[in-house]
Amino acid sequence: MKTKTKNKKEITKEDLGLGKELTGAQILVEALIKEGVSQIFGIPGGSLLPAFDALYGSKVKVVLTRHEQGAAHMADGYARATGKVGVCIATSGPGATNLVTGLATANMDSIPVVAITGQVATHLIGNDAFQEADATGVMRPVTKHNFMVKNIQDLPRVLQEAFYIARTGRPGPVHVDIPVDIQRAKLKFEWPDNINIRSYKPKLVGHPLQIQRAIDLIGKSEKPLLYVGGGAILSGAKDELVALSEKAGIPVVHTLMANGAFPFDHPNYVGIMGMHGRYSSNIATQNCDLLISCGARFDDRVTGSVKTFSRNSKKIHIDVDPSNIGKTVAVDVPVVGDLKTVLAKITENVKSSDHKTWRKQIQEWDNKHPFTIKASKGSLQPQFLIQEVHKLTHGEAVVATGVGQHQMWAMQWYPCKNPRQFLTSGGLGTMGYGFPAALGATFGVTDKPVVCFDGDGSFQMTMTELGTAVQEKKKVIIVVINNYYLGMVRQWQELFYKQRFSGSNLSYFKDENSHKVHPDLKKLDYIPDFIKIAHAYGLKAVRIYKDEEIAGALKKAMASDKTFLIEAMISPGEKVWPMVPAGASLDETIVDMA
Repeated sequence: MKTKTKNKKEITKEDLGLGKELTGAQILVEALIKEGVSQIFGIPGGSLLPAFDALYGSKVKVVLTRHEQGAAHMADGYARATGKVGVCIATSGPGATNLVTGLATANMDSIPVVAITGQVATHLIGNDAFQEADATGVMRPVTKHNFMVKNIQDLPRVLQEAFYIARTGRPGPVHVDIPVDIQRAKLKFEWPDNINIRSYKPKLVGHPLQIQRAIDLIGKSEKPLLYVGGGAILSGAKDELVALSEKAGIPVVHTLMANGAFPFDHPNYVGIMGMHGRYSSNIATQNCDLLISCGARFDDRVTGSVKTFSRNSKKIHIDVDPSNIGKTVAVDVPVVGDLKTVLAKITENVKSSDHKTWRKQIQEWDNKHPFTIKASKGSLQPQFLIQEVHKLTHGEAVVATGVGQHQMWAMQWYPCKNPRQFLTSGGLGTMGYGFPAALGATFGVTDKPVVCFDGDGSFQMTMTELGTAVQEKKKVIIVVINNYYLGMVRQWQELFYKQRFSGSNLSYFKDENSHKVHPDLKKLDYIPDFIKIAHAYGLKAVRIYKDEEIAGALKKAMASDKTFLIEAMISPGEKVWPMVPAGASLDETIVDMA
C-alpha cells in the first residue's frame, strides 16, 4: 500500500506503523495517533508503565493531572468544547476507581470520552492481586460500553471500536481495560479497514412517516414551542434549529445543557426553562399546544411534576436514542434519528408561519417577570458579576462551572452565542467538575478566553489541578463565588428545612445567626485562604467584596498570561430565583420570596 501527499512524498505502509511487530503499549499509542488524539490526560502507575513508556517522546502529549477524577473531567471538558473524543488514562485499582465520577458525569451528559486503564496481569485477575479492582464491573453502569482485552490479537480492533462507539449515535464514555502483560505482548500491527459491529447500528435518518406526522402537527399548531436539549449541541443542529424556528415562527426554550444551541440574541429566543428557568419559558411550556422536544430527555429538573407538565400539548420527541423516547413523558409523535438530519427534513417541508400572537404573549410574560438583579447595598451581587463577565467577553467565552448556586446564576446570566461554550455537569450534578473541565477545554480552544465560575465548595474538590494549569502553562480565569456555605444546600435548608443548616457551613461563626442579613464578610473566618493557595502555586489572585471592585479585578484577570483567581465574597443568604420546588408544577414557579 502506498499513498501520496501533496508534495508527492510517498508514504509507505511501514511509515504508518502497519505491518511492524509492536508491543500492546506501542499499539495503543499508534491507535491514539490514528484516531487523531493529540493529548491524553492522566497519571501513571505500575500496571501502566509499559503504556507510559511508549507514550514517551510520541506524538501524543501526556498531560499529568493531580488526580484521576481531574483527568476524566479534563477529557470531558475537551470533548464538550471541541466535539472530539477526549481521552483519559489511569492505572489499575484506585487509579481506575478514581475515574468513575468523571465517567459517570460524561455518561449522564452523553459526552464522548475513551478511558484507558491498566490492569494486573491476566493470570492474576481474580486473585486480589496488588492494586487489582474489577474495573469493568465497576464502570459498566456508568459508561456506554466496556472492554477488557485478554488477547493481544483483539487490541487494535477493540481500540478502534472504542472510539467509534464513543462518538457515534448518542455519544458517551467507553472504557478499555488493558492488563499489563497484554501491554508487553507483541503483535504484527494491522489497523482494521472498517468497523462492523452487528449489535450496534445507530439510526440517524428518521422514519419518513413519523417526520410527516410531525410536519402535520406543526402545521395545525397555533402555539408551538421548540424545547431544546443538549442533544442539539452534540448533533451540531444550531443552523437547523434556527431555520425551523424562523420558517415556522416557533419560539425556543432550552435546558441547562443546551446553552448556546440557539442564539440568545435571536428574536425567537425565550430562554432557559426548568427549576431555575425564566418565568416566561416555564409558563410558555405549560400553555403551548405543541411541544417539540429536540435532543432533550424530559429531565426531572426540567419537567417538575410530570403529571402536570405541559399537560394540554401534543408532543413530538426527536432523539437519536430510542430508549429516551417515552421514558418519562408520553409523546404523540416519536422520531428516532439524528436531530440535525431530522430537523432539516422537517424544515424543508413545513409551511411558513409567524405565530405573532403567541410570541407576543410570551414576551408579555417575560416583561412581567424577567430575570432581575437587586440593588447592591454596598455588597457584591453574583448575578451582576456574571453579567459583567458576559459583557467583557461579548458572550463568546468558553464557560465551565461547578455545581450549585453559582452554576444556576451562570446559566441565567451567561447566555452563550454558540454551541460548545457552556461546560457544566447537568445530569449527575458533579461538584468539582468546573475547573478541570475548563483546563481540558484550553487544550482545544485557543481563540477564546476560558472562564470557570465555581463555588467555594466545588472548587475545593479539584483545586489541586492548579498544579496542572501551572505545569502546562494554561490560562483559566477562575471566579470563585464564596458564600461560606454549600450554597444550594443552604438555600434548600433555609426554604424547606426550617433553617437547620446541617453540614452545609464551610466556615465557622461564633454566632450562627450573625450572617443572616448582609454580614461584614471581612470579619467572617474562612479556611482555606484561596488567595494564599493561588500564591502557593505561583499564581495571582484578588479578593473582592463590592460590585464596584468587579471591573478592576476582571481587567487584571484578562491581562494576565497565567491562570488567575478572583474570589468574590457574597452574602450567605443569596438565593437563586426563580425556583420551582422539587416535585411542584412549572405553573408554581416562585419568582422571589422577598
